Amino acid sequence: MPDTTKKLQSRKEVPQELTWDLSLIYATEEEMYQDAEKMEKLARDIADTYRGKLDTPEAIDACLTAYRKVWELMTLTGNYCSLAVEVDYYDSHNQERNGRIGRRMSEMSSLLSFVDSEIMDQEESVIREAMGYGNGNRGYLEDLLRNKAHRLHPEAERVMAALSRSLDAPYEIYNAAKLADMKFQDFEADGEKFPLGYSLFEDNYEYDARTEVRRAAFQAFSKKIAEYENVTAAAYNAALQTEKTLADLRGFDSVYDSLLFSQKVGQDMYHRQIDLIMEKLAPHMRKYARLLRKVHHLDKMTYADLKLPLDPEYDPSVTIEESRAYIEKGLAILGENYVEMVRTAYRERWVDFARNAGKSTGGFCASPYGRNSFILLNWNDKMSDVFTLAHELGHAGHFKACNSAQNLFDTDVSTYFVEAPSTMNELLMAHYLLKTSDDKRFRRWVLTSMVGHTYYHNFVTHLLEAAYQREVYRIIEGGGSVQAETLNGIMRNTLEKFWGEDVEITEGAEHTWMRQPHYYMGLYSYTYSAGLTIATQMCKRIEKEGEGAIEDWKKVLAAGSTGTPVELAAMAGIDITTDGPLLDTIETIGGMIDEICQLTEELG
Repeated sequence: MPDTTKKLQSRKEVPQELTWDLSLIYATEEEMYQDAEKMEKLARDIADTYRGKLDTPEAIDACLTAYRKVWELMTLTGNYCSLAVEVDYYDSHNQERNGRIGRRMSEMSSLLSFVDSEIMDQEESVIREAMGYGNGNRGYLEDLLRNKAHRLHPEAERVMAALSRSLDAPYEIYNAAKLADMKFQDFEADGEKFPLGYSLFEDNYEYDARTEVRRAAFQAFSKKIAEYENVTAAAYNAALQTEKTLADLRGFDSVYDSLLFSQKVGQDMYHRQIDLIMEKLAPHMRKYARLLRKVHHLDKMTYADLKLPLDPEYDPSVTIEESRAYIEKGLAILGENYVEMVRTAYRERWVDFARNAGKSTGGFCASPYGRNSFILLNWNDKMSDVFTLAHELGHAGHFKACNSAQNLFDTDVSTYFVEAPSTMNELLMAHYLLKTSDDKRFRRWVLTSMVGHTYYHNFVTHLLEAAYQREVYRIIEGGGSVQAETLNGIMRNTLEKFWGEDVEITEGAEHTWMRQPHYYMGLYSYTYSAGLTIATQMCKRIEKEGEGAIEDWKKVLAAGSTGTPVELAAMAGIDITTDGPLLDTIETIGGMIDEICQLTEELG
């Protein structure tokens, strides 16, 4: 276990082997700036050559082929700069460089905004003829036809592109407040002092078996973030109002329709995910909460206790090196090429394991086209970190497959589907572990890892975010605005509705909305449960059918964005147009909880 008595190191103090290697994108900063110059020159050449001339299939095809190269350069330069910021928000050089490149990309996007506008001005027959040229632009042109009804005047589109950096300002303000300005003081519990920080709380203290320490950490953490509730609410409200304004300007019936448009799903699939889980899963999770209270002899079950491991003494400590063997064996079912990607990720430092001050919390995977993936973690020597790394490697494997099989235009996978490959890996890891031992305590530990980590994270944490977010958008859709008091109330009501009388919603829990960046990414939170629903059904297929199902899954991974979420799921043999897969997944979770309760009885 990490030593929580020590404060986080600065980024400069972190051993290099724990950090990712951004030189895999560019060996030097100068090389990045050279590509930025190429990007700008190519963009200006496209404007000089094609502006006012995109009226033939030949011109459209040639222009988009060149335009795709600009996007590729934007992807590489943008990731190189932004990823450096994500691991150290205190580094002013990286902040300034990221801002400079961001402004240049906004300028080039504005310059090239004519491309989409001029193409959409053409007759559909001209656009469809351009699709047939076979140079990889079909998917992009299909999306343009789909977007045609919602485009603005060309000059308005140019201005929107120029303002893209400013439109992202609420998210930047949120991160600056959370990761740069927010400084935590030590807290006291059991007669000792403990250091506190975002990652220390979310990765350590929330899971601490010592009740007084766990609850004191929650209280101190909640008190600190509450000091920033008004600036955070103001940033969030600004993002919401922008989304609503854009939805209205583009002629969408609602902000929900606007945000779901890019996901290529309708409101029925969105609302179903939230409604069924809030209704059907809640009883199962309340049962699990009651079990935690009973096993740990708690005076009451509070919100601060929900991530308490059922069997803390059995939770093995896992080093980074040990995690490699677990993941290689757990994901071996996906084939030797997949396992070799895992080995390469460790060997070439795709992963930033470090825990340092000013680093983003949680985990994510960025996969710039033409390069490898980059995974951010905050490693804590827990088996839960192994599952998280397997999750992020799921994203890496997904985009390695589709980036290799598709051009850049066909790799923009819908967020409704994008969490399926990642959560699939978590399930494969758990199923592998279940086969390694018949010991009842071990089996219970694996099942609780699935319920308390994989399904809790995706079907509870993120789903409750989504349920809260839906209520927020209802206010915005009605012409209102939100402030900290309103947001606190919505979050508390959401938590109370799900947990009922079985969990006391501790003071401070209402500030949970402040902890996630997903609200600045549209309707993203609900897609975690959507992806895990697909993954659960696919994992069952693999368990029953073996190699045939695995081959189907590999084809889905390579398909990129050439299919809608419904079409991609159908390729995997899953019909997500019905309630069936989601209801079956909820029953699967319930079955695991029932077995955990039974094993606990047998173990005494």
